Amino acid sequence: MTISAVAARTGVGVPTLRAWEQRFGFPQPGRLAGGHRRYDEADVTDILRVVAEREAGRSLETAIGVVRQGGRGRDDEIDRSVFSGLRRARPDLAVHVLHRHTMLALSRAIEDECLAHAGRPWLVAAFQTRVAYAQARGRWDDLIDTAAHAIVFADFARSRLRAGRLEVAVPAGDPLRREWSVVCDAPGAAAVLAGWERPDGRFEAVWTAEADAARTADEIGRRLAAHHAPGLALPGPLPAAVPGHDPIETVRRTTALANRAVAYLDR
Repeated sequence: MTISAVAARTGVGVPTLRAWEQRFGFPQPGRLAGGHRRYDEADVTDILRVVAEREAGRSLETAIGVVRQGGRGRDDEIDRSVFSGLRRARPDLAVHVLHRHTMLALSRAIEDECLAHAGRPWLVAAFQTRVAYAQARGRWDDLIDTAAHAIVFADFARSRLRAGRLEVAVPAGDPLRREWSVVCDAPGAAAVLAGWERPDGRFEAVWTAEADAARTADEIGRRLAAHHAPGLALPGPLPAAVPGHDPIETVRRTTALANRAVAYLDR
């Protein structure tokens, strides 16, 4: 089938199909000798599944990731950490090996931007230990006072809803116990940092100010909270994501985050 025929079958416009292929490598049509795209029934099925996942509330990256994994990522099959889920959904994000002080600088930069610009943000964070969380409590109390919801993962003795935040206990041996993540899902201040601690004490991490990636990380955090604390009610459904991708706004947020992180590193 031509791209026009697929657009007619799926309701996804030709420019959108081209944009998905350029940005995510999805779908992957065959090519004629002249370079023209040709699709088969499997491509149509996959595109329709992405449309269905989007209608169910998932971000575009997550929807494509679910389809690529043959359904993995649904409520009964979750990712084990924010980092692994984000890497699965967004394989295009660069992975950096960072020292702890760099992770701290990026975390504080995201927190500062969230406090300065976000209105009622949706927050997710993984602190590894209660001690690390206690050290950040002053900053996070301020953040949570302005948040629409907050989910915090650490080695708590038990999961509980306390003071406007859902504290989720992570069992020993779980990949989340090695994770450091900060997610701010909010218009104008969206950002995510997620990484796992290596045996040498450094972190393999991704960070970005793309709103779609922050929404994906937020969704992963909610599914992890439901998995680890099934007896606690999650906050209400996420607000509708801002449609489209504004590269200028993403560059602005990335620059602001980088400047704040450099200032922390330079102290």
